Amino acid sequence: MRHGKKVNHLGRTDSHRKAMLANMASSLIKHKRISTTLAKAKALRMYVEPIITKSKNDTTHSRRIVFSYLQDKETVTELFRDIAAKVANRPGGYTRIIKLNNRLGDNAEMALIELVDYNEVYGKEAESADKKTTRRGRSKAKKSDAPAAKAEKAEVVAEEIPAKEEAAPEAKEEATPAAEEEATPAAKEKADDKGE
Repeated sequence: MRHGKKVNHLGRTDSHRKAMLANMASSLIKHKRISTTLAKAKALRMYVEPIITKSKNDTTHSRRIVFSYLQDKETVTELFRDIAAKVANRPGGYTRIIKLNNRLGDNAEMALIELVDYNEVYGKEAESADKKTTRRGRSKAKKSDAPAAKAEKAEVVAEEIPAKEEAAPEAKEEATPAAEEEATPAAKEKADDKGE
């Protein structure tokens, strides 16, 4: 009887299952994400996360232990060189499982398993995006500010138009058209003072 034994045998013998998980872990480390069935993805997560944790401590002993699980020198090198540096500050939870549509042939539940630190969609860029406020809160702020802002703009525009019209005829008499374009309102006022 298998009471309390939580390991998923995946319909394989022990040696076949270990070889399959080692190959899937190597593929995950090389490609950063793989697509497989949901049951295999969950079994792979339990298999690969302790290996990634072991890679944080870069010693000969930990490299040999990881190699005994993966049986691939290139994968071990990439794990200790690149991935260990990226996950150094993460206290576990190195993988993410995303469910996909069922497989067409046998309707098996499919999933995408990926390394969390190598995904740009859910990464730091997505977290830094501006958070939107609720529709209710945003509309209240705009309604209360909008009439006051419009009234202030109208007053400012009304004050500027007569001032320009009054200063313009006197400035034209003293300055040429090119100088008029370059003249600032302060220069125009000085010219008005000299004319008086």
